[in-house]
Amino acid sequence: MGSVDYEYPLGMNNVERVHQVEVPPPQPFFKSLKYSLKETFFPDDPLRQFKNKPASKKFMLGLQYFFPIFEWAPRYTFQFFKADLIAGITIASLAIPQGISYAKLANLPPILGLYSSFIPPLIYAMMGSSRDLAVGTVAVGSLLMGSMLSNAVDPNEDPKLYLHLAFTATLFAGVFQAALGLFRLGLIVDFLSHATIVGFMGGAATVVCLQQLKSILGLVHFTHGADIISVMRSVFTQTHEWRWESAVLGFVFIFFLLSTRYFSKKRPRFFWVSAMAPLTSVILGSLLVYFTHAEKHGVEVIGELKKGLNPPSLTNLVFVTPYMTTAVKTGIVVGIISLAEGIAVGRSFAMYKNYNIDGNKEMIAIGTMNVVGSFTSCYLTTGPFSRSAVNYNAGCKTAASNIIMSIAVMLTLLFLTPLFHYTPLVVLSAIIVSAMLGLIDYEAAIHLFKVDKFDFVVCMSAYVGVVFGSVEIGLVIAIAISVLRVLLFIARPRTFVLGNIPNSVIYRNVEHYPNAKHVPGMLILEIDAPIYFANASYLRERITRWIDEEEERIKATGETSLQYVIIDMSAVGNIDTSGISMLEEVKKITERRELQLVLVNPVSEVMKKLNKSKFQNHLGEKWIYLTVEEAVGACNFNLRPSKTNPKKDESEGWNNV
Repeated sequence: MGSVDYEYPLGMNNVERVHQVEVPPPQPFFKSLKYSLKETFFPDDPLRQFKNKPASKKFMLGLQYFFPIFEWAPRYTFQFFKADLIAGITIASLAIPQGISYAKLANLPPILGLYSSFIPPLIYAMMGSSRDLAVGTVAVGSLLMGSMLSNAVDPNEDPKLYLHLAFTATLFAGVFQAALGLFRLGLIVDFLSHATIVGFMGGAATVVCLQQLKSILGLVHFTHGADIISVMRSVFTQTHEWRWESAVLGFVFIFFLLSTRYFSKKRPRFFWVSAMAPLTSVILGSLLVYFTHAEKHGVEVIGELKKGLNPPSLTNLVFVTPYMTTAVKTGIVVGIISLAEGIAVGRSFAMYKNYNIDGNKEMIAIGTMNVVGSFTSCYLTTGPFSRSAVNYNAGCKTAASNIIMSIAVMLTLLFLTPLFHYTPLVVLSAIIVSAMLGLIDYEAAIHLFKVDKFDFVVCMSAYVGVVFGSVEIGLVIAIAISVLRVLLFIARPRTFVLGNIPNSVIYRNVEHYPNAKHVPGMLILEIDAPIYFANASYLRERITRWIDEEEERIKATGETSLQYVIIDMSAVGNIDTSGISMLEEVKKITERRELQLVLVNPVSEVMKKLNKSKFQNHLGEKWIYLTVEEAVGACNFNLRPSKTNPKKDESEGWNNV
């Protein structure tokens, strides 16, 4: 069609020329497909840095892409080392007690928490792109893994098989995470909205806190269920077994940990007080038990921890039915959750320091460290918020702080594990409870309620699903509601009636702008979404209803009879064949009512398809315009006298365009 200028005769008010929409040149199908795939999976264009480079430079760039340590290590300075040394030692003091506590949460031997804080941080330091992420086990991932694996194998009856299943689930989690990064499928994680994560984390934290009542109250027998009803039933049907000594010890340490956190939050310079509090609690609790022999009065202790570094676990992986199915399912679920947490935490701190991290590279790094971890007696690891926050506040400069932490854990494994023999389990429960209370973000939930009620429903659905069902049920409910919301946006796009702002050529939603006036003889609509098969029928019916409502309004007010239906398609990014059929049906409807259909500013992709489908020819080239102002000007010139009040049009006209 090319560019066409429609010339108006004299006397056409203030509009003299109308610039009509230009049809873009045809593009080959495979070129368009290539562009779409590139924008979907490679929006950051990672290959642009390899263009016009010699082979040796390309090799080095490729090495730096997968191993960022080769990028920042040559620029590493002694000043960086001093900062990373302090940060690494600080997060190690938090990682050691947390690792032992979270392994217990996953129904695994406590030593695995230390193993998982030794090898994975070394892998991440080489492959991760975040300077602030501190790698280790996480409470929610530990709870999720323990809950899902316990449904298949009882950790008390067959601890060996349970342990091997944990390694296998970690392997599949790592493979899944790395595959998402390699195939650029990080968009899957984007379906976990902020509201979903807030609700899920809050629900999981609530369940974790309730489950710690077993150790705090000194109970021996406890439910394997993760829902609040099972936990409360188990607690209150065993009131005769409650141990006041254990309860007093537990609440004292919870108060101590929360007090140090409050102090550090009020005085950020003393962040190390909160960071050192868990290790201090372990030391004080162990000394108290050792000197008072509290283990003889109902206070359980960790017992002997095996000295030495991570033993290999490659031969312990389980690949037989029916357990492999459980391991795969557990690995995928915990893999997605840990990815969402790790990437969200990494991006948060990167924003504070004004640098970018590559989500797909992070997936590869996290996946690789879990694969290697499954071969070296580790279970699921990612970047927990609490540990990363301490790393950030301690002034870390690079990922080398993870290496310092790993060395500190290595020394602990080689020489210090016997010191944890008298560590009371109730202290570990207190550490877990204090950490989990920080994940119950009620302020975020209140904010969601004020801003977006639907997001609040998603958040609370996830929370209630986790607390009253299970972590899996809560996650499924939240994702299902989030996907439903996306589908509703697609299937029921918004449409508006536009009116003219007086003394201007601006057109806005008449409901949003009360001073916007309806244009006599014209119904101006705006469609606010792409037109696909999912919403084509709805849009046809909605446009028909708009026409009916406008004719009823005109009949009631006695204004100029409706003659033009103008559809602003500026926000319609794409259209499929069902959408084109919908426009053809709307054109037939308007013709039967003696109305003229006019389109405004179809974008290039839409215009190309309208041209190929011959719809443009049926509509007529002069009825497609670049702006609403020009379309109104053209329609105003051709406006027929009103059937209801012909003198009104002749005397007043409509000359404010």
